Amino acid sequence: MDRTRSGEHQTGHDSEPALGMEILVGYVLLGGVLLSLALLVAGLGWRWIATGHMGLEYSIAGMNLLEFIAKDFRQVAGDDMRPRLLINLGLAALMLTPYARVLASMLYFAFEEHNWKYALFTGFVLSVLTYSLLLR
Repeated sequence: MDRTRSGEHQTGHDSEPALGMEILVGYVLLGGVLLSLALLVAGLGWRWIATGHMGLEYSIAGMNLLEFIAKDFRQVAGDDMRPRLLINLGLAALMLTPYARVLASMLYFAFEEHNWKYALFTGFVLSVLTYSLLLR
C-alpha cells in the first residue's frame, strides 16, 4: 500500500511541471492567435466600412519580418493609422506567435524547471527561428 502511495505521489509530482508547461504554451498560443484575429478583423472591418470592400493587394517582397514590423511601428508612431496597418500588425502577431511560444518554453525550462539541457536545445531552436525571421 505504501508503494502505491509513493508511486502516486511521484507521478503527480512528475506531471506537475509538464502541466505547467502545457498551460504556458497554451496561453501563449491562444493569446497570439486571439490578438492576431482581433487585429485582422478590426482592420478588415475598417477597410470594408471605409471602401465598401475588403480586398487588399500585398507586395512585401524583399522584406524580412523585422523590416515588415519596423515599418508598421514607424507608421503607428507617426500617427499614420490605416486599415492596412491593423491587418499588417495582425499578420505579424500571427507570425510571431510560434516564436513567442519557443521563447516562453526556453525561459520556462531555464528559470522554472532549471533544466539546462532542454533550455539549451530550446535556445538553439530559438536562434534558428530568429535567423530565419531575419532572412529575406
